[in-house]
Amino acid sequence: MTILSAQTTDRTVNAVKPALFARYPDAASLAAADPDEVASVIRSTGFYRVKARHIVAAARILCERYGCQVPATMEELLALPGIGRKTANIILHHAFGITAGIAVDTHVKRVSTRLGLSDAPAPDAIEQDLLEAFPKAVWGEINYLFIRLGREICDARRPRCGICPLAGHCRYYREKKAEL
Repeated sequence: MTILSAQTTDRTVNAVKPALFARYPDAASLAAADPDEVASVIRSTGFYRVKARHIVAAARILCERYGCQVPATMEELLALPGIGRKTANIILHHAFGITAGIAVDTHVKRVSTRLGLSDAPAPDAIEQDLLEAFPKAVWGEINYLFIRLGREICDARRPRCGICPLAGHCRYYREKKAEL
C-alpha cells in the first residue's frame, strides 16, 4: 500500500485496497501476477502502470530472497523497486516498530520549510535536517504530527496561522505576519 501512496491521497489508496487484496492476498500471488492486471485494479491511484510494475517486481524479490516476507532493514527495503526512504521509514515504523528516520511527504516538507527547520528542496535532505533538529526518541511521531498539522492547519494554499500552536516558532508566520 505504501508504494501505491506515492502522488495520491490516502483516501484513494484505501479505496483500492479491498479489491487489490481480494485479488492478490499475499506477496506470492502478487509475484505471480501480470503487471497489466494489477494496473487495472490500481488505476485510480495514478501512475498505475509504473506502480504495478514496481509492486509485482518487489513481490517477486520478496519471495525469491526473503521467503515472501518484508525485510526489516533500511538497506534491504531501499533495494526494492518503488521504495524510497519515505516508504522504507513508514514500513519499518509500522511493521517492525523500528524508527530509522523521518518519512518526508508533502505535508512534512511544507511544515518543515515553513517552520524554518529545513530549506532543502529534496525529501532526503529535509529528512537529514529533521534528524539533526529532533532527538531520535521523537522521530517516529514527528512525521504524524507534521502531517496532521499540514492537513488541518498549515494548508498549502491557506495556512491558518492564527490558530497554529507553533506560530510563535514559525519562520513563515514571522515573515508573513504583516500580510496575515
